[in-house]
Amino acid sequence: MSQYFSVHPDQPQPRLIRQTAEIMRSGGLVAFPTDSAYALGGPLGDASLLERIRRIRGVDDRHHFTLMCRDLSEIATYARVDNSQFRLLKATTPGPYTFILEGTKELPRRLLHPKRKTIGLRVPAHPVVSALLDELNEPILTSTLMLPGDVLPLSDPEEICERLGKQLDLVIEAGFCGPDATTVIDLTSGAPVLVRAGCGDLAPFGLEQD
Repeated sequence: MSQYFSVHPDQPQPRLIRQTAEIMRSGGLVAFPTDSAYALGGPLGDASLLERIRRIRGVDDRHHFTLMCRDLSEIATYARVDNSQFRLLKATTPGPYTFILEGTKELPRRLLHPKRKTIGLRVPAHPVVSALLDELNEPILTSTLMLPGDVLPLSDPEEICERLGKQLDLVIEAGFCGPDATTVIDLTSGAPVLVRAGCGDLAPFGLEQD
């Protein structure tokens, strides 16, 4: 079974954050709450982690993984961002948005969409995740914790343990985590394109939900 940490949602215990970072650095797969739904995440450079997440999610190599970053400067290291894209990112981060952008050469090819060479990026607004990103000093490779056949992502850490305990290294509980995933916006074609409506407001992008 996976380890289970109860972390304070607003003032995360430094000891538990350090232990979580060590688990990730050693290749561990962690389920943790964000400002949207729960996510699966682990170290950026671990190739086997991709396959573990794909098996749990039931997705293929065309699935967009997401890098959780500390700030816009970190996003700019891993994605090509022009002036108009930067203005949108600055106005909406941190927050419950995932942006599809063209990846840079800083990223291993295996992380990119095989045809489009794109990647999802986000800056979450959650104290636990922010503390973990600061401790790691690098982005976290993530995917929404949505299981095959489910309509919504998992949001109950006890249920996560029951359903995935043997496939994870750690589950973090940090208070209520909403059931909605991020809003996904594709910024690669100039005008913002809505890929998935989630808990992020569409107004900043001049979009309306169907």
